[in-house]
Amino acid sequence: MARLRHDRAEVSAPMVSGKHSLGFVVPALVLIGVFLVFPALWTVYLGLTDYRLTGLAAADPQVVGAANYAEALGDERFRTSLWLTVQFVLGSAVLGQAVLGFAIAWVLRDRRGPLKSVTEGLVLLAWILPSSVVAFLWIALLDRDGGTLNAILRTPGFAWLLDHPMMSIIVFNVWRGTAFSMMLYGAALENVPPSHLETARLAGASTLQQLRDVVFPHIKGHVLTNLLLITLWTFNDFTAFQLTAGGPEGRSEILPVYIYNVAMSGGRLGFGAAVSFLVLVVNLVLAFAYLRLLRSRGEVRPS
Repeated sequence: MARLRHDRAEVSAPMVSGKHSLGFVVPALVLIGVFLVFPALWTVYLGLTDYRLTGLAAADPQVVGAANYAEALGDERFRTSLWLTVQFVLGSAVLGQAVLGFAIAWVLRDRRGPLKSVTEGLVLLAWILPSSVVAFLWIALLDRDGGTLNAILRTPGFAWLLDHPMMSIIVFNVWRGTAFSMMLYGAALENVPPSHLETARLAGASTLQQLRDVVFPHIKGHVLTNLLLITLWTFNDFTAFQLTAGGPEGRSEILPVYIYNVAMSGGRLGFGAAVSFLVLVVNLVLAFAYLRLLRSRGEVRPS
């Protein structure tokens, strides 16, 4: 009888501890539900309605089904915005932040002293400053009349934000976001055995050959992880609005700015929600593509 009671106590102990552990999980689940799941479901619902910011449709929205999605996919302005977003992501994230971040990390990998500290500090400063402050600094830099860049180049009156809006926001985003890639690659390069690089150098390998045959095989997982994160961040970045507001004439209207313009400025919240859901689908496709690459290279294994 005593043995039976002892066995029951052993069985019930994990159950009690499980109930207590559930109390730690519930608050996190509530926060996820309130701030992630509910907004996502609400966006899906709004995308199926003609909900507007003002007017009769604001008081009594009607379900229109997939009409908003069909309109978005057939909208020339939406397709142009999608193409500009692709340019923005490729130019400022994939070719800009990733390449520049790796270049800085590679140059500074063996450096010691104030040069490395100052360089890393300046790059990090651009990343940690509030986006509104950074945008104001770049407006002052690129201003047509009293801009710093025109003063340096002696090109008074040149309107960078009007004549080259996409190039301006791409360079701006490269400058602002390179720090993350630099830090990630800097940590990754520490995992490359110095003896392997030394052996490659003694064998007469050039820098490019060392990168191709020694460095990148060791850090390919870090490279893909970095590309995944900066691609998603850049695809959804709204800071460009503070520089050009999508202008002039929509020439820098990337998708986040397009959604804001149609939903808030245009008052079409239902249509804006439908476009937001399409952006979510694109993000999921990109994420799954990167994860598939990671798995195919043996960096991520399903549990």
